[in-house]
Amino acid sequence: MELDPSTFGTMSPEEFAQTVKPMSDREVADVMRGEHRGEILEAIFERFPTLFRADRAGGVQTTTQFRITGGPDEQPHDTYEIVIDDGECWVSEEPGDEYDVSLMMAPPEFMKMVTGRGNPTMMVMRGKIKVKGDVAAAAKFPSMFDIPKA
Repeated sequence: MELDPSTFGTMSPEEFAQTVKPMSDREVADVMRGEHRGEILEAIFERFPTLFRADRAGGVQTTTQFRITGGPDEQPHDTYEIVIDDGECWVSEEPGDEYDVSLMMAPPEFMKMVTGRGNPTMMVMRGKIKVKGDVAAAAKFPSMFDIPKA
């Protein structure tokens, strides 16, 4: 199975989740080592602000860093930051060294998280997602978004 980034502009988050659902962990890992990795990650992270639920984020000020491993040898990981501040959400253009929580995971776990196929808390408990920083912020993060279900 191949994810085609050229269709992401017309694909809803639910359609994306349905596209990824039948893919095995191995297929996800292979795709995310390929030429479209950057486009796929950009498309996913661009949608976070549209899935944000300000009504669930009252008083929250946090920067969550995502480190997605499993990239090609020349760039083995990609880093993105999602900033939530005063009921607003955006993706930082340049992730920095300062964050409240950092989540590091391989592509299969990332795809499970963003398509509602995996329980982030269980993935942390099983060591599939590594958390650095504010664990409470990490636990609250998924509840502030309408994650599409596959």
